[in-house]
Amino acid sequence: MNNFNWDENPDLNITPLVDIMLVLLAILMVTAPVVVYHEEITLPRGSKSAKVQEDSKIEIRIDKAQVIYIQDNKYEFKGFADNFRLFSNGYDKNTQISIRADKNLLYDNIMYVLKVVKEAGFVRISLVTDG
Repeated sequence: MNNFNWDENPDLNITPLVDIMLVLLAILMVTAPVVVYHEEITLPRGSKSAKVQEDSKIEIRIDKAQVIYIQDNKYEFKGFADNFRLFSNGYDKNTQISIRADKNLLYDNIMYVLKVVKEAGFVRISLVTDG
């Protein structure tokens, strides 16, 4: 006769399974960003004779004494709005404008110059930083 006790509940030990799964997950997390998919793509040839024409650019520079320089012209801060409107009459409103300002200037002064340029109708304006 078999004296096996059928009332006992065997315990299932899943700790080794969890350990193995965590190690596999860690390996997957380390190797997945390293995998690079590389597709061979043959790009069409472009015309070498056609060159993209560089847009004209206007660079506005403001020094720490609030003197504003546009190309070879020099303007005082107080009369900048009227002078810029006269200066910009001959330019297309899609012309790229970059504003370089001394880091010691007040934020309000730089925003004033930006506002004047936007009110003149220019839409492509960027603030240039050193970094």
